[in-house]
Amino acid sequence: MAANITLSRRDIDVLGKIRDPESNPESGLRLDMSLPKDPHVADNSEYAAISHKEREFILSMQQAEMELAGLKQKTLSDPVEAYRTSVVGLGRLIADHPQYASARNNRAQAMRRLFGDDVLLEHVVPEGPEDHPRNTGAEAILQGTAAGEQERIEAAATVLSDLDRAIALLMPTSNSPMSPTAAKTLSLAFTQRAALYYATSKLIASGRQCSAKVDRPEARWSKVDFEEAASRDFAMGGRFGNEIARGLAVGTNPVAKLCGQMVQQMMKSEYEPEM
Repeated sequence: MAANITLSRRDIDVLGKIRDPESNPESGLRLDMSLPKDPHVADNSEYAAISHKEREFILSMQQAEMELAGLKQKTLSDPVEAYRTSVVGLGRLIADHPQYASARNNRAQAMRRLFGDDVLLEHVVPEGPEDHPRNTGAEAILQGTAAGEQERIEAAATVLSDLDRAIALLMPTSNSPMSPTAAKTLSLAFTQRAALYYATSKLIASGRQCSAKVDRPEARWSKVDFEEAASRDFAMGGRFGNEIARGLAVGTNPVAKLCGQMVQQMMKSEYEPEM
């Protein structure tokens, strides 16, 4: 029969640190409904106008994706071109409002959908269906089409710079409160960057290589570097409210998994010697 086990606060914090390597028991997310939805767009009417334009572009992209998937009757002469046009529109919105983080997060997601989660890697041109490069994320809209190498290189840089900037714009100082909308956008940006890093690590494990032409530090990373960065970003996404990201943080951290296994074994030896 298992004995009753009482853990101290310190023990609980240590186990929590193993479960979430980026956790800090002294910190917590503070939400304040009275704060602006975007800390850099304080005027409500201005925010409403910007977010309305952003929403129009998103709806247009969703329409194109539904038509490409055969889930809606075709009304667009070229859904892919319509999707690209909406991405360009998001770019104009960002140029007009460079501190509006949500548009950057959404443009990064749209470009990932266009080019796939292997955008950081050397491009593989498929010779047939059986040679088609597998993407660990959703199938890219431009897979199998004539997206040029330079276009892919620029897309990789844009995706990561957009996510970096969105995170920098919304990251609170110390334990400052945030609006729920800002916290959600921040969690999405962290989670999206984590997903890209994690997908890249899996593709590197399958034999792909980072493109040396991508002007980003990540182009020189190893598989483990991508895994560790993904785990950190998943943990941050979880901290700002994304429960899926919180759960993925440990599963993508090789050090945390090893520590967890060691702790489990020690606890079995300590409390269940018969095992």
